[in-house]
Amino acid sequence: MIWMDYTVEQAGDHFRVKGDWDGEVMGRQRDGTDKGYHLYKPGDVFIVNENGWLMKTDQVSTLLKKYEASLNGHSASD
Repeated sequence: MIWMDYTVEQAGDHFRVKGDWDGEVMGRQRDGTDKGYHLYKPGDVFIVNENGWLMKTDQVSTLLKKYEASLNGHSASD
C-alpha cells in the first residue's frame, strides 16, 4: 500500500505522521468510524532497520512479558 500526502511532524526526538484529520493514519474516518485499515495504531512498536524501514515488532512486549515472568510474583519495586 502506498500512503501519500502526509506530513511528518517532529518535536525533539519524537515524531508522528499526520493526515488530513486527526486519526486518519490510525484507521479513523473523518467522522471517527473505523476505516478498516491503518498505518499504525496506539501500542504499535517499530524498530528502524539499516535501510530506514520502520519494522513493526512485538519484541518489546515479549521482553516485558519475560521480565515480568522472571519476577516470580514480585514487583520490580520489592
